[in-house]
Amino acid sequence: MTTLYLGLALFFFAHFIPLFARPVRNRAAGVIGEMPYKGLFALVILSSLYLIITGWKAAAGAGMCYTPPAWGIHVTPLFVLVAFILFVATRAPTNIKRFIRNPQLTAVALWGIGHLFSNGETRSTALFGGFAAWALIAIWGSNRRDGEWKKPEKKPVIKDIIVLVIAIALYVGFISIHEWLFGVSPLPK
Repeated sequence: MTTLYLGLALFFFAHFIPLFARPVRNRAAGVIGEMPYKGLFALVILSSLYLIITGWKAAAGAGMCYTPPAWGIHVTPLFVLVAFILFVATRAPTNIKRFIRNPQLTAVALWGIGHLFSNGETRSTALFGGFAAWALIAIWGSNRRDGEWKKPEKKPVIKDIIVLVIAIALYVGFISIHEWLFGVSPLPK
């Protein structure tokens, strides 16, 4: 579990620097240059993901934190579907961004919370709970950093429909390979 915790801490710490220590980020980018800073940031994130993945695998059988509710397996796919929609909407010009200021971080929070309804083992609680908590803190930090929210202009509904179709297609595709990737079927049987 130590490797998993180390990977999560590295990922969260690296992402919190631009949110809560902007002068440190700007100073580092000023010393080494913007592109090298971004390269270093990417390297740190890739390293953290490697640690998270290897830590996750090594923590198999680490025990249970809680017993998820029987209905949790039915709720998780719904949370993840909404997360997919919000994630796709992040960079698209949609009306979703008129209602949700941080769709990508909200997607990560919903993904994490949704998985907690059907996964109670220690490693899942650390991974999904950690990412959900990180996303909620990042939403708060981002809103604080960026100041007052200026809602985007209304967009044609067709843009929302396109995002929904793309997100649902990606979701269905991911559901079909989830068991192959992670060894667990994401849908109730």
